[in-house]
Parts: sequence; C-alpha cells; structure tokens
Amino acid sequence: MTRVAITAASGHLGAAIVKNAIVILGSENVIGLARTPEKAQTLGIEIRPGDYESRTGLESSLAGVDAVLLVSGMDAPDKRIVQHRNVIEAAKTAGVKKIVYTSIQGAEQNTAFSPIVQSNRQTEEDVRDSGLEWVIGRNGIYIEPDVDYIETYKQQGEIANCAGDGLCGYTTRGELGAAYAQMLTSPTHNGQTYNLHGQAITQTQLADLMNQAFGTNLKYREMSVADYRAERISALGEFLGSVIAGIYEGIRIGATNNESQFEKAAGRSHQSWEDYFQQLST
Repeated sequence: MTRVAITAASGHLGAAIVKNAIVILGSENVIGLARTPEKAQTLGIEIRPGDYESRTGLESSLAGVDAVLLVSGMDAPDKRIVQHRNVIEAAKTAGVKKIVYTSIQGAEQNTAFSPIVQSNRQTEEDVRDSGLEWVIGRNGIYIEPDVDYIETYKQQGEIANCAGDGLCGYTTRGELGAAYAQMLTSPTHNGQTYNLHGQAITQTQLADLMNQAFGTNLKYREMSVADYRAERISALGEFLGSVIAGIYEGIRIGATNNESQFEKAAGRSHQSWEDYFQQLST
C-alpha cells in the first residue's frame, strides 16, 4: 500500500488534503508533516516534523514515504523557492518516488502579486526537473476569505476592489482537498499540470451569491488599481496590502480566467457556487 506525506498539515489546505487522502488510503498510510507538530495532532494520523528550513529534518520525516504533497509556503518569494527546494531534495534523498505541488494561478508579470506567482513557477520547474514522478496543481483564488469577511461587507454595504468585470476562477480548500488527494494517490495524473477552480464569476456575481446566502443587499463598486492599493496598504501594511491589490489587478486583466482541469484531477466536477452558497445559508 502506498504511504503518502502531506506538508503543512496543520493548515487549512493541508488538513483538507489529509482528510481526503485518509478516505482513499486509510489513516495508517497518511503522514502529516508540520512545522509545529502539536498543532496537527487532531488529524488522527502520524505527525512528523516538517520545517521547510530543515532539510535534514525533512529527510528523516520523509523516510518510508512513497509520495509527498508539497503545500506552497507562505514566506517571501526568494525564501520560499529555497524552502521548497529543501523539500524536493529531502524527498529525493529519502527515496520518495513522487511529488505533488500546490501552485497558484495569477498574473506572472506587472502586478504586485507577480513575484509570488513567479516564485511558484520556479518551484514548478524545480519539481519537473527533480527526476521524481510529479503532478502540479495551480489553485484558483480561495472564496472562503470573502465569506469570512461578510460582517465587514455588511457594515460597508458593498464589495469594493479593483477587479472590475474580470472573471475569477474561485475555489475552496475543501474542493482542492478532494482533487489533490486523487493527484497524490493515482498514477494517472503523473506528469500533468492542472488548473484547479470552479466556474469563473465576476465580483457582481459574487455579491449576488453573498446576498442570497446571507440576506444582504451588497453591491459591487469598482475602484482603480491605485486607489484600491492605497486603501489596502492603509488597512494591512505595505507588503500584504500590495499583494492583495495585485491579486485583484490580476483578476481585472484576466489572469484568473483560465480553463479548469478540476474534473480531470478530481474525477468529478467542481461544486457549483449556487450549491456552495446555499449550504452556507442553511
């Protein structure tokens, strides 16, 4: 039986992948790696140390593992490239046969988010050149942060950003968990790069879906990129504010309106947004 390891198991995405992998392989064949192992103890599987900065530690934690899923790190772009290489090299040394990487969609140039996208593309290249079997997923934009922001949206009475009428291929961590568990455990996906998202929607459509779920009367208001960036920097600081504005600028210019291969990866279609938001309202 294949034994798999999932990094960043204490995070939302890592935990979702663990949950789905257990269904396929059983808990005894799923190992979670976490920088702080005690934060992942509730997953019901073996948890090993998984600090991306510690290549030797990663080598020990990947012993006896057939396939590893590398959840993209959250550090600065130049740091995460090195951290991801530590996981790749540790996997090779430990005798891992396959690596799956959670990459992202987004504008590769000319936005404040682009350096992060570029760092993911570098890791994609490193994964392809690793000599291991590989699969790469490019995640759509998470829709959960908008849902979590509902109280602020209620206070403001609107959703305001610089996305304009751009279509965004949103997804959820739960749906990604299902797709990545299949990509990790089935050899039919080896050598593939998949865009992973549901039906692309505009911000106006997002506001309508939120209204149906929460009984609100939100409107979408388009802002200029410069104004939205300034507003986000004021609220979140220079780095994070610029990155968030860069994500929405990418939506504006069409960088998140891509063909989805979610069904090919997961073996089923992505949950519809009508169904997703209907569940939130019940």
